[in-house]
Amino acid sequence: MAILGFLMIGTFLYLVMSKRVSVLIAFALVPIIFALIGGFGLEIGKMMLDGIAKVTPTGIMIGFSILYFGLMIDKGLFDPMITRLIRFAKGDPLKIVMATAIITLVVALDGDGSATFMITVTALLPIYKRLGMSSLTLAGVVALGAGVMNIIPWGGPLARAMVSLGAESSELFNPIIPAMLAGAVWVVFVSYIFGKKERKRIGIILNKGDSLESGEIAATLEMSSSLPKLYWFNLILTISLIFALITEIIPVPVLFIVAFAIALLVNFPDVKKQQEQIASHAQSMVMVCTTIFAAGIFTGILSGTKMIDAMAVSMVSAIPDWLGSHLPILVAVVSMPLSLIFSPDAFYYGLLPVLSEAGAAFGVDPIEIGRAALLGNGTTGFPLSPLNPSVFVLIGLCKVDLGDLQKKIFFWAFGSTIVMTIVALLTGAIPL
Repeated sequence: MAILGFLMIGTFLYLVMSKRVSVLIAFALVPIIFALIGGFGLEIGKMMLDGIAKVTPTGIMIGFSILYFGLMIDKGLFDPMITRLIRFAKGDPLKIVMATAIITLVVALDGDGSATFMITVTALLPIYKRLGMSSLTLAGVVALGAGVMNIIPWGGPLARAMVSLGAESSELFNPIIPAMLAGAVWVVFVSYIFGKKERKRIGIILNKGDSLESGEIAATLEMSSSLPKLYWFNLILTISLIFALITEIIPVPVLFIVAFAIALLVNFPDVKKQQEQIASHAQSMVMVCTTIFAAGIFTGILSGTKMIDAMAVSMVSAIPDWLGSHLPILVAVVSMPLSLIFSPDAFYYGLLPVLSEAGAAFGVDPIEIGRAALLGNGTTGFPLSPLNPSVFVLIGLCKVDLGDLQKKIFFWAFGSTIVMTIVALLTGAIPL
């Protein structure tokens, strides 16, 4: 069974990483074939249904979070903050780079890497060009900020980890909030270093009395001087949503359905406008949710056939006893460079279940392995991996080379992992 399991995961990884088939097809068909080879026959149907049932809450949460934050972006919730930070910079490269970090950290709350890159780069690239600042610096800071925020509950990595481990978002996310905040502070610190270098290279371009209200930059700041319509309602609703999410006042999937329904009704009273708003983000929702439900088949068969248990036993026999109890630290550190080899789906659905089961054999809670994986692969690995499609949105908008981006921020990105891992150890999110 262990051999069959490793062959199944290996086949899945090969098909996905070589782009022979889509992730959805690999999730749905590969496990069925291997379950039939294993002789499970009529039992496969129940295994698949059990797996789909486990991932359904996650699929609902992710789907409605895409609709909710898409609506908030469309209604300009983040526009006033972006405008004020840009005006505050006043031509000082140091302030502009630090503003870039803060803007990215806030905009990344939408949980969509591609959207984060498009919003931040579109708003800031004209200013970088006008002042002669490096587009690579812009890409680097945005990548670091989006990476740290990538582990929020409605983001891709945590959703995959929830499906893979059968865990609740609060189990994985809440204990690593201090680590994520430390990562955000680290990003602002790195932006300060980058900003100092830019200021030294080109100086402060504008004097105090000058403004940025000209040419290409004026287009960036052409947002209304007044707040967007229903701004305070949307802000209070979003803050309340995040608070309820962390405290789990009501189940998270239900929370996002209710919050989106309220936001849609208040912002778009007309039924036709409501339908248009849903349709504008339907493609992103469908792509993500269908993949999650197909992943339920994969995890259901992996667990139901006991392949995962057999693989874990074989891995445990190869891990020295002295290292077993420290597996979370090892996973946190190693998962960052592993993101350059494994796609997010391959890592979380193929590798993480085996690592978590192996850790359980040494008395380590699988949830702690999941948190450790998020600190490396989910954050700093996300904006550097060529296997992550949204990265090409970033480098395409900034017109920089992926290799140059990796060289510029690999050390600083790995620093994010180390900082967050240390804080996670100190707060007990992962064991020493």
